[in-house]
Amino acid sequence: MLKAVLFDLDGTLLGNNMMEDFVPPYFERLSTWMAEYVSPERLVASIQKASRAIAESDGNQTNEEAFAEVFYDLLGKSREELEPCFLAFYAREFPKLRKFTHRKPAARQIVETAFEMEYKVAIATNPFFPRVAIEERMKWAGVHGFPYDRVTTYENSHFAKPDLRYFEEVLAALACRPAEALMVGDQAMDMVASELGCQTFLVPSGATEPEMSAPDPNYQGRLIDVLPVLEKEKPSSP
Repeated sequence: MLKAVLFDLDGTLLGNNMMEDFVPPYFERLSTWMAEYVSPERLVASIQKASRAIAESDGNQTNEEAFAEVFYDLLGKSREELEPCFLAFYAREFPKLRKFTHRKPAARQIVETAFEMEYKVAIATNPFFPRVAIEERMKWAGVHGFPYDRVTTYENSHFAKPDLRYFEEVLAALACRPAEALMVGDQAMDMVASELGCQTFLVPSGATEPEMSAPDPNYQGRLIDVLPVLEKEKPSSP
């Protein structure tokens, strides 16, 4: 019996091909915003290298700490000097990137239904972004305002997908065994949760790999097709 549902965000709840459609304009706007302090080329290269530090984390630091340790050294600037500029960017410019995404009509319905059925619910997005950016994208998807049991951000996470320790950390926060969880996502990095024993539901998107290097999902279909699975596995009332 399922007790928890983990939803990927980009490509799953939010119509967003992250690498092809979103990241290029994100880098462009961020580079323009930070041009007074660092060249666009150096900024983007530094973000990419610092993001690798998150992907290769040993878990002794949060993703935020792992990123910052590498990023500001590469820029030759202090965190105290630049961090307020980044926070201002996320408050004022980041919301303008909404036009590079689209809302999925079924997203809010699915999340709301999961809560009504008394599932533990997590937004299990790859935690390379700060919470402010993830919450903004949740607004774009129409899935903000719910009492989630976990929203993975780079402040509260120590690993990233497809590292199995990422899923273990989420499940520990939910106090849930793998067999009691359903991971809903659109990429191989989501489907690898089955290696721990989670059930998986693939919602194909433009970012879905034609031949995934991951175990076959237990279920596959449109986002709205997650509903029958939740209904079938509805937890018993206490």
